[in-house]
Amino acid sequence: MHPWDPYSIFTTRFNFDQAALDLYSLHYKENPVYRQFCDLIGRTPQHVKSVDDIPFLPIQFFKNRRIGLGHFDPQIQFSSSGTTGMVTSQHSVKDLGLYEQSFRKGFSQFYGPITDYCVLALLPAYLERQGSSLIYMAQDMIIQSGHPQSGFYLNDLEKLTETLKTLETQGQKTLLLGVSFALLDLAEQFPQKLAHTIVMETGGMKGRRKEMIREELHAVLKQGLGVDQIHSEYGMTELLSQAYSTGNSLFTTPPWMRVTARSTDDPLGHLATGKSGGLNIIDLANSHSCPFIATQDLGKVYPDGSFEVLGRFDHADVRGCNLMVL
Repeated sequence: MHPWDPYSIFTTRFNFDQAALDLYSLHYKENPVYRQFCDLIGRTPQHVKSVDDIPFLPIQFFKNRRIGLGHFDPQIQFSSSGTTGMVTSQHSVKDLGLYEQSFRKGFSQFYGPITDYCVLALLPAYLERQGSSLIYMAQDMIIQSGHPQSGFYLNDLEKLTETLKTLETQGQKTLLLGVSFALLDLAEQFPQKLAHTIVMETGGMKGRRKEMIREELHAVLKQGLGVDQIHSEYGMTELLSQAYSTGNSLFTTPPWMRVTARSTDDPLGHLATGKSGGLNIIDLANSHSCPFIATQDLGKVYPDGSFEVLGRFDHADVRGCNLMVL
């Protein structure tokens, strides 16, 4: 057994850089796809002396490869959403406890105990399919909240509005977690003023509505739902951790997650803070599949480690990322 304890990242005393380097060594040895990728781009252990040297696996590989340490029977298989006929990402999760610890501790770090909230989930596109990691997280938050009115609201916006009114009258702290298009439907069809509710969008029009830039989306939601800020959650099928924005479109990560930017022309090049590029993520909770992911999101990272998401790459195979996709 390797001495790496994946749960050590949730303690107050852990060295991020050392943990990342330990995981790099472990994945180079025991993750066949990651090792093959490192070999192809010439980032073998003799070239990796610091965290900045660690290569990031293009996220597309989750669409056509089984990514993970050796062979294991996953406790759950998460899959990404996609239109009919589209190849979706598959994330084999060896230890669901790591995911649960990550999203529970991550949320409480930014928002306090989940037991303080009534949790209302408006996630129709996700509920209508199998394998959503977001639905798993929302279901757990609903249960952990312990509030009798916590629950999923598929398409019943009228019932959701009635519930919100009741909770507002009671002064109950509420978390309304919703996919963008459904929150827009709610704001337009049932405009209201929410004083005790955090409105948190998880992104995504899912082909239901025209895509909007975040500023435009948030402006419409703030107007229709009567709130000063729209919060956001940043996560994905291929990761086990989330970042949160409390309303200024700047995301902050928990201590076991770090985001950097890479050049769109050179996948191995690091960008200075404040420059736009592809977002790379180290998610130490993702220790059994791959902790080092090159996403298809464009963004900027700032000196304090916060970041913003500006959009997506236009083409799936960005230069330097398609070495093994065939």
